[in-house]
Amino acid sequence: MMRPGNRSQWATLDDVQAGHAVFALGDTAAPRLLDMDLPQPLIWWEDDGAQAAVAVQAEVHSAPDGETMEVLGLILPDGSSAVALLDDVDLVDDTDPTWRDLVAKAVDEA
Repeated sequence: MMRPGNRSQWATLDDVQAGHAVFALGDTAAPRLLDMDLPQPLIWWEDDGAQAAVAVQAEVHSAPDGETMEVLGLILPDGSSAVALLDDVDLVDDTDPTWRDLVAKAVDEA
């Protein structure tokens, strides 16, 4: 999710505050968009187990130590947002039975 009409720019704090982005990273070098079709259904593997989500923002950032981070802004089934690394998710299709079951479970619990 980038500024409306601007697919060539990464998100800023103003974008997050306006609700146009999930996150903005300020202490990184060479930010750029991650080449990914959005929105993208996925399964996010976190400490509590698997969770369905949809990536709406995808960026690549270089940390001061030179490490490259592929960062995703996620929307969860309850409408909340989260930030995850690409390494912590499995990209799926919205017809994936596991993803659909996780969505249904999250909605039932809400």
